[in-house]
Amino acid sequence: MPSTYTLYGSYASYYTAKVRSYLRKKGISFVERLPSDPVFRSEVRPTSGTHRIPQLTTPEGLVVQDSIAIVDFLEARFQALPALPRTPKQGVFVRLMELLASEGLVTLAWKHRWLFNENQPFITLDFGRSFRPQGSDEELRKYGQLITDRMTSYGLPESTAEVRAELDAQYLALLALFEAHLEAHPYLLGGQPPQADYSIMCAMHAHLGRDPAGLRCMQDHAPRTFRWVENMLLPEVQAPEFFDVEIALLENDALPETAIKILEFLALNFAGPFVLGAKAFKATIQAKGLREGSVIAPDEDQPMLEAVQIEDRGQDVVHRTSVYAEWVSQRSRIFFQQLDEQEQSRVLAALSCDTLARLLSEPVTHALERVDQRFVIRSGPS
Repeated sequence: MPSTYTLYGSYASYYTAKVRSYLRKKGISFVERLPSDPVFRSEVRPTSGTHRIPQLTTPEGLVVQDSIAIVDFLEARFQALPALPRTPKQGVFVRLMELLASEGLVTLAWKHRWLFNENQPFITLDFGRSFRPQGSDEELRKYGQLITDRMTSYGLPESTAEVRAELDAQYLALLALFEAHLEAHPYLLGGQPPQADYSIMCAMHAHLGRDPAGLRCMQDHAPRTFRWVENMLLPEVQAPEFFDVEIALLENDALPETAIKILEFLALNFAGPFVLGAKAFKATIQAKGLREGSVIAPDEDQPMLEAVQIEDRGQDVVHRTSVYAEWVSQRSRIFFQQLDEQEQSRVLAALSCDTLARLLSEPVTHALERVDQRFVIRSGPS
């Protein structure tokens, strides 16, 4: 039985970046292993029932899979430097960033990785190294290409100069907002990193901060952001640039205007599908007559529901819901909807973004729980 926590993941992995940073900043002793580790294949995968990374094994032999599930599990054990604030404004902000900076921003990070040819030699070898860490370059290319082929099979737009320019423009706009924030704050909500920082670390490190095209852009245009990425990989919480900033979240439930602008940018670019997803999820569950205790798609760990027609702002729209994304979306909506009316009003006034208001106000009619890598309806309409 291991005497410490073991993180199974890789540096090329989007979601592993979140957990690695979280473990280091929380001061949780752990070791990291690649998915090629024989123990992962012989013990961890059979226990969790999935190949997906990251996965965490505990000193008592438990296995936890999924970056959000891992953070939730560890937050109950390690109280210092809480990642999920309970105050109204900061609590909503962090949970929205958990959705938009992770599940939303993956759209930009994914396309930026695969549509820039300069990334391919590095990505192929890096993927190969995760499975043959001591392999020759020929072996790395062989195994890396297998992973590359699988990843790109999910569908991508054509890599044209216009498409790449649009991706760079979107990325540069986000970097400019992050740079403005980091002039005054070491983390998104003050002197310690909450889940918001860990969530955006997925894209800013694993993809945009390591792949050659994204890294070049960050180093050329956003030195503060590049330094933030470096700092998020270290166990020290207090960065030398902010040695006089208290290691704590901002007092009085404050939200920096610069942090709100980052959230609003993510909302304007990526929140729309989550609003539609909530509506389509409700329509699908009601049409199927699923009740409390029902398992959604028992044979799939991250199912996509069939497309349905829904109404959104007076128009008929056809949409398919990612059940995983709806589960993450519900976390911010449930937190917001459990606040009293005055607290909700203060949150909406602070954010002052119609898209976020629409998302937060979308009712959670069938709450989801993730059990053994499957999604279970835990409550019906409230």
